[in-house]
Amino acid sequence: QVQLVESGGGLVQTGGSLRLSCAASGSMFSMYTMGWYRQTPGKEREWVASATNGNSTSYADSVKGRFTVSRDNAKNTVALQMNSLKVEDTAVYYCHSQILIGGRWVHYWGQGTQVTVSS
Repeated sequence: QVQLVESGGGLVQTGGSLRLSCAASGSMFSMYTMGWYRQTPGKEREWVASATNGNSTSYADSVKGRFTVSRDNAKNTVALQMNSLKVEDTAVYYCHSQILIGGRWVHYWGQGTQVTVSS
């Protein structure tokens, strides 16, 4: 079982920066793929970025070049550095982890943190 707790959301102006952090409890953190999703009212949750257990990173096209995901396996944390923020980045951001167990992906979610970008 993994528990994820996000922090670092808030209000920022267009062009500004925010850094989200996610602390994970439980063992085997280094074996999980860690990532971030976001969701706005009335829309489906969308994938933002991921860092695999091999520390390979990937990004949605909408954030590529502006956001950076990083993980610290020694501290059981994953972060999302968000630069050049746009109004359309406004959303609740969720930390996500997944691990393959017995041929089946098991997913865990944080409670979410609000990011609001004002014009």
